[in-house]
Amino acid sequence: MQDPRELYSVEEDVWATLAGSRPTLVHLFDGYVDAGQVGKQISEHILSGMNLELLVTFDHDQLHDYRSRRPAMVFDTNTWTGLTDYELAIHKVTDPTGHVFLLLSGPEPDTQWNRACAAILGIVEDLDVPLLVTAQGVPMGVPHTRPILVTGHATDPGLVTDNPVWIDRVTVPGSFSAMVEWKAGQTGRLARGFVAHVPHYLAPGQYAPGALAVLERIRAATGLDLPPGDLATRALQTLAQLEGEVESDGELGPLVQALEQQYDELQSTGRPNVPSADEIGEAVEQFLAEQDEKEE
Repeated sequence: MQDPRELYSVEEDVWATLAGSRPTLVHLFDGYVDAGQVGKQISEHILSGMNLELLVTFDHDQLHDYRSRRPAMVFDTNTWTGLTDYELAIHKVTDPTGHVFLLLSGPEPDTQWNRACAAILGIVEDLDVPLLVTAQGVPMGVPHTRPILVTGHATDPGLVTDNPVWIDRVTVPGSFSAMVEWKAGQTGRLARGFVAHVPHYLAPGQYAPGALAVLERIRAATGLDLPPGDLATRALQTLAQLEGEVESDGELGPLVQALEQQYDELQSTGRPNVPSADEIGEAVEQFLAEQDEKEE
């Protein structure tokens, strides 16, 4: 393996301010499964609403397949006027109470996963990061009219005691964030993650209630001050809009009612009709296919 340190550059003056702080690392990657754009919304919420300093910039040209995910460009009349390129970076973030943490965000790497993991975990070791946290959404057969279910996972299973009884053991295609978590655990670092169960009929777009529910779990797990801000407002607006759509859509109403019945069985008995691995795989594949269609 080539030297992982050659994958990134460091802002030395910002790095020096982190000496002895042992900051938590929140890692949120765009790509693969993120139903309702849960992780992306949380990342954007932090980046737009808190005090940031660029700490690490990755050489993303080594990690990105531009033919798979192309940057957006603007053509106006007779000339190119804009380019929105990709960036994978770590920011030093200061919350409203003065606590410092790190946010690693940007596209999931397309290549060199082991080397990129080694680079990230090298930074984690150098800064003595005590906790890594990630988040995402997955499409599930749940109604938007009930409280959001959140599945937790951790390198220390003893920290996860309140998961909804929804799935048991399942094999799925790996994600880069999952690899980072697993490899962190192999080195003795504590890593945690939270997965919002997003109604499958709302998975392709932004689902603010899911992002808000996971943000609260991150706050509880890390002790960081992460104000909900406009995320809470958008969550209320989303639910209000959906209420009107359910009343006016002849197909959506019966679907939601059926999901409500299944959800209530889960809450009352703890023994729902757990979806099979094939059913979960089909839901994920359908979601990914819809994302591909949107990108095209």
